[in-house]
Amino acid sequence: MSSLSVRELIDSHYQPLFRYAYRLSGSSADAEDLTQETFGKAIQRLAQLRQAERVKPWLFRILRNEYLRRVRDDRRHRLTPLEQLGEIPQPAADPPADIDPATLQAVLNELDETFRTPLILYYFEDFSYRDIAEQMDLPIGTVMSRLARAKAHLRAKLSPPADASANGRHPPDGF
Repeated sequence: MSSLSVRELIDSHYQPLFRYAYRLSGSSADAEDLTQETFGKAIQRLAQLRQAERVKPWLFRILRNEYLRRVRDDRRHRLTPLEQLGEIPQPAADPPADIDPATLQAVLNELDETFRTPLILYYFEDFSYRDIAEQMDLPIGTVMSRLARAKAHLRAKLSPPADASANGRHPPDGF
């Protein structure tokens, strides 16, 4: 890892890590703290990184672990169990509707971390199923299942009211 300086590490990975931290935490201040803590831990453990090309998943794992530690330390989030969702909506034929970023973040915050993390990594950070499976130490099938359930939750929460659906409109399918 000696070929990559600390400055290059931060410059090339700060923005994606901050976005991921923001999507996980829902707060700019928390995202900033998580990102800084991630780089602090990464710098301390730089010698542990065996493959320089795997630095991005390594950093994302450090950030996720730090986030999970925080969540365990203070259980301040109220989550909606996915079992209460009911029926999964059918895929939409229409293009996705514009969704307010604050509304999207609020719905993401309702998800349990086990569903939110794969969704964020796949749709916002372009991680592959394999990378997510490695990151979360899960089988690929579990990652796919969690993505499907999280996506269904987003559709259910972000879809137009029932009367709009009856008029031929479908829930957004951009996730």
